[in-house]
Amino acid sequence: MDGIGLYNTFLQAHQPQLESSGVPRIFWETLFKKLQYQTFDSGLTFQLIQIDYDGASRDPKDPVWKLFVSSEKGVSAQNSNNIYLIDHAWTYDTANARQNLSNIPGLLDRMCTLMGFDIQSEENEKIEYVMNEMWRYNQSFSLSSGSIEDRMPIWYIMDEVGSAINHSNDPNFRTVPFLYLPEGVTYTLMFPIRDADYEDEVTRDFVEGQTNSKQNRRALLLPWVDASFFKESFLQTEPDDDYFLAGHVRETIPEEINSEIILRNDGNTKLKVFSHYTYVNDYLTDPAFEIVNNEEDADILWYTSHFKEYKELSIRSPHVFVNQFPFENVLTIKDLLSIVCRRKAGEKPYDPDTLETYPRWLPTTYNLHTELVQFVAYFEQRESMDLENHWICKPWNLARGLDTHVTKNLFHILRLPSTGPKIAQKYIAAPVLYDRPEIGKVKFDVRYVVLLKSVKPLKAFAYKNFFLRFANKEFALNNFDVYEQHFTVMNYSEDIPLCHVKCADFISEWGRQYPDFSWSDQIEPKILHMFREVFEAAVAKKPPKGIAESSQSRAVYAVDLMLEWKKEEMQPILLEVNFSPDCKRACEYYPNFYNDIFKCLFLDDDNPETFHDLCSGCN
Repeated sequence: MDGIGLYNTFLQAHQPQLESSGVPRIFWETLFKKLQYQTFDSGLTFQLIQIDYDGASRDPKDPVWKLFVSSEKGVSAQNSNNIYLIDHAWTYDTANARQNLSNIPGLLDRMCTLMGFDIQSEENEKIEYVMNEMWRYNQSFSLSSGSIEDRMPIWYIMDEVGSAINHSNDPNFRTVPFLYLPEGVTYTLMFPIRDADYEDEVTRDFVEGQTNSKQNRRALLLPWVDASFFKESFLQTEPDDDYFLAGHVRETIPEEINSEIILRNDGNTKLKVFSHYTYVNDYLTDPAFEIVNNEEDADILWYTSHFKEYKELSIRSPHVFVNQFPFENVLTIKDLLSIVCRRKAGEKPYDPDTLETYPRWLPTTYNLHTELVQFVAYFEQRESMDLENHWICKPWNLARGLDTHVTKNLFHILRLPSTGPKIAQKYIAAPVLYDRPEIGKVKFDVRYVVLLKSVKPLKAFAYKNFFLRFANKEFALNNFDVYEQHFTVMNYSEDIPLCHVKCADFISEWGRQYPDFSWSDQIEPKILHMFREVFEAAVAKKPPKGIAESSQSRAVYAVDLMLEWKKEEMQPILLEVNFSPDCKRACEYYPNFYNDIFKCLFLDDDNPETFHDLCSGCN
């Protein structure tokens, strides 16, 4: 293939990436040639200079290195040759960063030199320094295809040339990551956005494209530019309808609510169930129900994907149930859940002495996109009062601990929104622990299955058999990159052991470990009261701010919680509410699980031996 053919092949594979990254077309052909011949020629045009502070102590925000234009001709933004390949010194995922620094020869000292730390220091001291400071230096990219794990953010630190480029609000260069598909290697592309003269410093905008807000920009620049948010308010207000609808596929609502659905009866008294979920098909064995393969034949539709056409269903099939409610996303999306639950705070949003926010069962939570300034103000207030300040940062709409970070490093937190929408939630620093004799005292969480039958009036039930998940390493408020110490979800990796304990055995062992805190009389009533308040808050307002009533709707959620020590008390803490939860373990532990669930939802069989009525006496 001739040169033109090769270039056209390159464009077919890479043009969408170049366009989405905003690489000017003038540089494309030069880039192709430099990639083809692996031409790293920045040394012919630029010079690295190490900054000498004349023995004065250097503030970590002061640059260690700078990059200057060394070509006497300068660098023209109109010259097609002026695009440069920058290699990556270190590419990693955060879970393995510490291990990389220990095991990859030369990496730790290279990072220390790049970040201005004495390589003669003790190894552990060097590792801690790099782990803390790397958030000033790292960049990220993610793949747009593959499994959800494949699409998680990948962090990298550019080589000495790229890492010497400092921030400016009026930059003269841009840098963008670029995946070269033939090699499967990611580089950074550096190119001018305006002309730079001889001896000009090369700069870029560290938070390019991340926000249009001046205040948010000031906050995002804190890893590099000093600013104070101490006097800013950290109080939160409930956003308007547009916030609840943003990014949300609109769903319809039945115009008229049938007070009672009359099920189709064709001479067969069984209720026909069409289900996308294997475990419903395998474990729903009660003779009152029959699994069918055709949606058109069904009395009950049980989907694992989101359903939106409630109005159409009420017109087309007024006798058919569906396993979802309109606008239930106010519970199942993390940022909306925290907004909804704050409705239970009462008139006093926080305790001025401890900064604890209310309700007590809701972790203090900030949206790092819309409440960034409030979060930084709250963080700085806690810091000034010497309060414990660890946070867990999570994507809005992922589960299983994916792309989740635990840290007290503000700069770490401020870098995370660049990889996608995040919430920052106060980490449970004093969890109630469970003693696993072979390991020690570990974190655990509790999952309840909660059924929603009606919004008006509110009817909700909790399945009495709850589920436990345990960490595999003894808890301590350190080593936040050690997954098995700080997380409890172990059932998605074949390589990680999973601790199985049924709830009856747990309650028995609980009585031995915590004899002064009866599960049945003290702990579980608090949990159930919390559930009731969560659902009351979720139905308190009309959609899109609350769950809408639909007489054809029934739903099952998994509600996850932990217990935290609040002085001498154990306080349930809400973690999340899950849509279409994985019920594999429920079926294996309790083979009648789906029989019980379906009878409660569709036959009004809410046996008190099997279910807690969350709304008893509340309507």
